[in-house]
Amino acid sequence: MPSALAAPVAQLSSPPATAAGGAPAADPVDARTQDGQAPAAQPQGDIVPEAEFDSSLPPLSGDIDAPLEAMPPATPSAPGSAQPNAPAAAPATGAPQAGTTVGEAIPDAPLAEEPELAQPLPPIATFDANPVEVAGVDDKAGTEIRYKVAVNGLDEIDTLGRFDSLSSLKKDGTKAANAAMISARAKEDEQLAVRILHAEGYYDGTAVSTVEQREGGSVQVTINATPGPQYKLASIKVDAAPTTPPNLVEKELPLKVGEPIIAERVQAAEANVSLKLPQQGYPFVKVGERDILLDEQTVTGDYTLPVDTGPRSSFGGYTTDGKLAFDAEHVGVLARFERGQLYDTRKVDDLRDALVGTGLFSSVSVEPKRTGQIAPDGTEIVDLAVHQTAGPARTLAAEAGYGTGQGFRLEGSWTHRNLFPPEGALIIAGVGGTQEQGLSATFRRQNAGQRDRTVSLTASANHSNYEAYEAFTGTLAGKISYDSTPIWQKRFTYAYGFELTGTNEDVWSFEKNKRDRGTYFVAALPLFGGFDTSDDLLNPTKGFRLKLNASPETSVRGNVKPYGRFMVEGTAYYPVSDSIVLAGRARAGSIAGVARDDLAPSRRYYAGGGGSVRGFGYQELGPRDPEGDPIGGRSLNEFAIEARYRFGNFGIVPFLDAGQVYEGSLPDASNLRFGAGIGGRFYTNFGPLRVDVATPLKRREGESKVALYISIGQAF
Repeated sequence: MPSALAAPVAQLSSPPATAAGGAPAADPVDARTQDGQAPAAQPQGDIVPEAEFDSSLPPLSGDIDAPLEAMPPATPSAPGSAQPNAPAAAPATGAPQAGTTVGEAIPDAPLAEEPELAQPLPPIATFDANPVEVAGVDDKAGTEIRYKVAVNGLDEIDTLGRFDSLSSLKKDGTKAANAAMISARAKEDEQLAVRILHAEGYYDGTAVSTVEQREGGSVQVTINATPGPQYKLASIKVDAAPTTPPNLVEKELPLKVGEPIIAERVQAAEANVSLKLPQQGYPFVKVGERDILLDEQTVTGDYTLPVDTGPRSSFGGYTTDGKLAFDAEHVGVLARFERGQLYDTRKVDDLRDALVGTGLFSSVSVEPKRTGQIAPDGTEIVDLAVHQTAGPARTLAAEAGYGTGQGFRLEGSWTHRNLFPPEGALIIAGVGGTQEQGLSATFRRQNAGQRDRTVSLTASANHSNYEAYEAFTGTLAGKISYDSTPIWQKRFTYAYGFELTGTNEDVWSFEKNKRDRGTYFVAALPLFGGFDTSDDLLNPTKGFRLKLNASPETSVRGNVKPYGRFMVEGTAYYPVSDSIVLAGRARAGSIAGVARDDLAPSRRYYAGGGGSVRGFGYQELGPRDPEGDPIGGRSLNEFAIEARYRFGNFGIVPFLDAGQVYEGSLPDASNLRFGAGIGGRFYTNFGPLRVDVATPLKRREGESKVALYISIGQAF
């Protein structure tokens, strides 16, 4: 049975009729009778029952990622029958073509009629993507707007410099890509000016930015700041538990009533509390959030600071964890405080530096841990937890140098710094050079039972071949010392020990009037004391140093001959300017109690060379034998002055040296020889590299015209 509801569907799926002459006929949906009523519906087909419609649907796959299936081809319908849900055909612009039915798709035009359309598209890689350049037009130059900045009001409170250093308008120059960028920067600087005003205590301060177009295309940006009155502290209140001594927090909070409320001063005062209380027994202090209540009527502020001081504490024991280099007992050896002493964070920092100074860690930290135990004085005992990460313990090192008269010298060493824990090192060293070759083995224990005390034992064998003598020497020596290092430069240093030496040497014999070889056995008790006020161990720029060496010795070559060797040296450093330092050195030595010819040649004094009197060869100064070779003496004196001019990592050093060696046991100023020269320096993290060139003044026959010295570190 026909249904009236099917009529509109059939009408919408059919193309509109075309009137004669090509004008489209009225839309059937909008067609009205002359009396305004819709025409009666025309039956066009039956309604499909719902069950039949559902059964005609294809089955759906459960896989939502399955590819879409091809649509089945359309089944031709009988003329005049309506196709459900068929799309409406485009309205014809003319009469229907012969052989076609209304509603039937029009086939594509034959490609043969358009040969170009039949050709395949060219590959996309063959297209030229470069923009077309037009003569006289530069598209590469971007748009640029220049502007000027004026700031008013901040100079009155001396904050214009701070504003300039933080300004967005001035950070990237005075140009921008567009006006919006200038406006955004101006707004940022407007807020910056307000923050600066508040930081200086001008809490009612305001700032306004304006951007104006000027003739010629430039832009003027103006920041107008109005500080207003400056707020001051009306009261200061600390909310904290009682301390020992009383009012400790108030004492370490350097704020006063009536002072301006300046952010930097307030923050610095609070930081001072966090710094000073741990130095006075409060390691767990916590400074809370401040509160400042402003009063617009009086232009003042009431300041309140909550502080949690934590318990007053004293030092307890040690714990350690991680990859250990040594145990907690040795940590206690490095500490400069005793159990029960009031906690002081400066001593904890010193302990941390001492741990780093051992060179055994890749990382190490020290932090206090509460124990809850109360000491007799009422303080809580605090243990120190040391977190260790042991680093590589083996080191290879090398050092090279050259000196006229001494030749090349290369020294290398292998060190295991913790072969015998704690801090027991084994050092194997060798030296090879033009005039010296040798091998040594050293056992060294740092912080041996006491902080900064070093115990060492060395066995060595050397061959030396100088103009003064040739020697084959074996030595066994031990020493206990308190030394300076690049990390721990100390004011007072000392050393004492023993030395047993057996040496076979040749020297000129005036009795035999020829060179004679003999064997000497020497026993010595060397002593050293030093006082150092300089500012750097390798490159001092101010201060002075004093050194004293004394060595009671005895030499055995047939007879026992006791004697004493002494040496005193002083150096001083004076900064003339930031780039120029004047440095001076004086040295004097004496051997008393033995004749020169009874001394082993290697125990005598010599002068000349890079660490002595530059301009002369190694051991070149002093008495000589009939063959012209130096034979050494029992006393010497040396002097040096140089001006160290540094520019960046480089330096130039002109210098003048003087010195002489004497046969007698006391030096005098007679027959001094002088050497002058100039040096170059290249400054590194581990010290300066030194190259000095010098010449002897009033040179004598046989002496070097020019002497060259290359080494690490300053000459003195």
